[in-house]
Formats: sequence, C-alpha cells, structure tokens
Amino acid sequence: MCGIFGSIPLGLILALGRYSKLPVIHYVCAGFIEFWRGVPLIVVIVTFVFISCNRSDIHVAIDMKWKIIDDLPNSILVYQGYDQDIPVRAWAVVVPKKKENKVKVLVSNDLDGLDTPGDFAQATNALVVINAGYFSRGQDPVHHVGLLKSDNILHEPASSTVIRDNIRYNVTRGALGVLHNGDIDIGWASTKGDSILIWNKPINNRPGKPGILDYGNAKLWDVIDAVHAGPILISDGKINITSEEEVFFNTPVDGVQPRSAIGYRSNGDIVIMVVDGRQVDSRGVYLQELAILMSQFNCHEALNLDGGGSSTLIIDKKLVNRPIGINAQREVMSSIAIFSEN
Repeated sequence: MCGIFGSIPLGLILALGRYSKLPVIHYVCAGFIEFWRGVPLIVVIVTFVFISCNRSDIHVAIDMKWKIIDDLPNSILVYQGYDQDIPVRAWAVVVPKKKENKVKVLVSNDLDGLDTPGDFAQATNALVVINAGYFSRGQDPVHHVGLLKSDNILHEPASSTVIRDNIRYNVTRGALGVLHNGDIDIGWASTKGDSILIWNKPINNRPGKPGILDYGNAKLWDVIDAVHAGPILISDGKINITSEEEVFFNTPVDGVQPRSAIGYRSNGDIVIMVVDGRQVDSRGVYLQELAILMSQFNCHEALNLDGGGSSTLIIDKKLVNRPIGINAQREVMSSIAIFSEN
C-alpha cells in the first residue's frame, strides 16, 4: 500500500521533470526513466522483493526500561521492561546461583502429553515455570521435536537430520542441560544411541549446502535433564545466533514472534525471559533483538526456546504475561522450572 501511494507522486514528478526546460532536471528524470525501462521486469521484481524483505525494522539498540517488580525468596528478582518505540514488553527472572535454587526440565504426564505451564507449576509447586522445547501436535501421541530428558529418563532422542527444501541436513541444535551439580549448560547437542553428545560449535550448515557431522569433535554430555530448542543466541559472552547452522532458515523461527529464552551468566546465575508479541502494544522481537535483551542481563550463554503462542511465564503459580493476547495459556509438552527451597 505504501509502495502504491509512493509510486504515484514519484511517477508524476519524473514525468513532469522529463519535459522540464532546465537541463539538469530534464536529464536526471529522463535518465532515470530510460534506465528502468531497459531493465528486465523480472530483475525489477526481484530487486524490490529483496528490498522489501530486508529487515530494516530490526532494532540494533533497544532502550528497554527495566525495573524490578518482585523480589522472590532466595534473592530471585523479577524484572519488567518496556520499549515504546518498537513497541515491546518483556519480563525477566534472574535466579542467583545458590544451593536453595534448583532448575529442572519438566515433561507432561497427561494422557495427551500436554499441560499448560500453569499446570506444571500447580503439579510440582515450582516457583517459576517457562515453556521449553518445540513439539508437534500433528501426531498422536504428541511428538517432541528433538532431545528431551528429565530425571535421567530419555523421553525423546535428538533429531539427527532435518529436511529443508528437499535437502537433508545433519543438525546439532541448541539445547539446555542440567548437570549433576545443579548448574545448567547450553550447547549444540545430538544423540548417538542412548548417549547425549555436545559440541562447542554447530555444524556449518548453510541454505542449500549441508555441513558434515563430525563425532570426533563431540564429547559426552552427562546431564540429568536436557531439552532441545534453538537457535543459540549468545555464546562465550557474544551474540552469536546460529539459526542457519541449526537449519531454522525458511521457518517462522526467524521472524518477529513472541519469545521465550533462557541463559546464564559467567557466575552461574540463571536468566529467564519472555517477550509478548502479536499485540498492538508489543509486536514481539526478532532473534537478534532477543539476543540483545538477553545480553542486557550479561548472559554468557543464551538459548531461544519455543515461542509464538507457547511463550508463557508463570511466577508463584500466576500467569505473568499475555501469551496469545489474552489471559490464556497454550498446552505444551515440556517446561523449565525453578524451585527455591526455604
């Protein structure tokens, strides 16, 4: 619509300028018209599609006004932030590394394999719950997309390959793992038999150019809990979004979406975040913007979780955000929970 209303006055100006008696105006307008007349129509279409698809609305600097809105047991802090220019609304929970604070991956025990994050909180008495991995509703029972392990039980192995545009890619996707000492780890993971393996960098996949999976660069990931999501947003303290390497190209994951994420600081503090989207007062964020928000909390590593209508944050058994624009929750297969002992 903007292109239509913009092209009409531009066309009139060029047409009038072509007949101007001023040489400079005449030659500029005539040259512009003749140039585009000589360009094949398909080239014009491709050029303007490329320009329109360029994500010029990505904000590389987000002036998020963060403020503490709640102080939970054992120094857990809840933040709310808003940037009216984008606009975007988000919440973050910072969980200090303390023996009283524990993190777990939860899996639904319901007959259909799905529960809301609120259901998880009620059933386990967790202080904080956020949705976790991707899942497919098109199968009965519901199917988790990638690695899912809880309480040392492997519920779902990793998906070792992904087909995109009729090309098969090997993948090591971003995953969260809970170590035996209670710390969390984030890396590019896959499975081989019953073993979970982790790499310090992903496979070098590119659209149309599958990379090679090298098990020689992997190490055994000895974790109690684990869940695949992705892509990874921050690695070694730097924004490093491995969307292409994890073969998320040509999917809604790359677009503006409601978001969920988890990360940790170099001192072991955990950072959990949810961003509302698809709403007038909160459009959602690109992966790049989500990484920026997580970096505002000094994350050393950070992982994008399942987003869209699944993005839900529960604190003290109460829904904090508006997952689908209303006070309702989507059922999910897995969640990440924070428990805090008194």
